[in-house]
Order: sequence, then structure tokens, then C-alpha cells
Amino acid sequence: DNLKEIKEAITKQDIKDLHRDGIITVKEVKGRKKIKRRKSRRGPGKIKKTVNKRKQRYVKITRKLRAYLSGLKKLGIIDREKSIELRNKVRMRTFRSKSHLKEYLEKVEEISLKPEAIRQKIKKEAAESKSKTKKIIKKTEKKVVKKAEKKTVKKTKK
Repeated sequence: DNLKEIKEAITKQDIKDLHRDGIITVKEVKGRKKIKRRKSRRGPGKIKKTVNKRKQRYVKITRKLRAYLSGLKKLGIIDREKSIELRNKVRMRTFRSKSHLKEYLEKVEEISLKPEAIRQKIKKEAAESKSKTKKIIKKTEKKVVKKAEKKTVKKTKK
């Protein structure tokens, strides 16, 4: 009975009417869900691409320059404020390379980066730290002597 009606359906509207009456049911195409799944997996974090060469170059130079600046800061050649200022300049890509940074420090900031000047500064700091350690040693010796005297006084009282 229904087959005759389906065979007689010629126009789009006839098929729509049959669908509305429930004679025809529309089945989903097989394999379509795979495509939907693929589309849903396309986020910015899912795409595996090589990192931009320009960014890689920036990261490499930035790390090198920051390490150099931290070394200068540890040696006491530059102070905290100057190091922060220079780190910001490194971040803004002001310096092309380590040699460019050194040149900037020598000319603009007037900081001597020659090995002799650095060695003298290190020796001076080492001498200061030695004198500090000597003072600390003397203080501790005095404390030890006082403790020993207190113990001997307690023993003699008993």
C-alpha cells in the first residue's frame, strides 16, 4: 500500500508530505559522525605545527642576554635597577646580539666590561668578604670562650 504511494511521489513536496505522515523515515548517512568528530577536534591547541622560526630566534637571543645580564648583576657590575631596565630592553628586542648589548653598555651606559676592570672589582669584593669573614670568626670565638667560661664557673660552684 505504502509502496504504491512512494512510487507515485515525483515532486519534492510529495516526499515531504510522505515524511510528515511517517511513511518515509530519513536515516543518517553512515560515516558522517567521523567527519563531525574531526571538525570538533580542530582547535588551536590540536594543530601540530613547527614553532615560528622568528619566535625561536627571539627566545634563543633573549635567554642568552638574560643569562649574561644576571651574571653581570652577580658580579656587581650593574645594580638591580639597571638590570631591570636592561631586561625590559632585551624583551623589546632592542639588542640584536650579545655583542650589541656589550657595545651599548660600554658606550651609552659607560660601564667598563674589560677583563682587567672586572678582575679588579672581583678582587676588591673578595678582600671585603674576607675581612667580613674574619670579623665573624672573631665574634664566634668570643662567644665560644664566654660559654666555656660560664661552664667552668658552674662547675666550680658545684
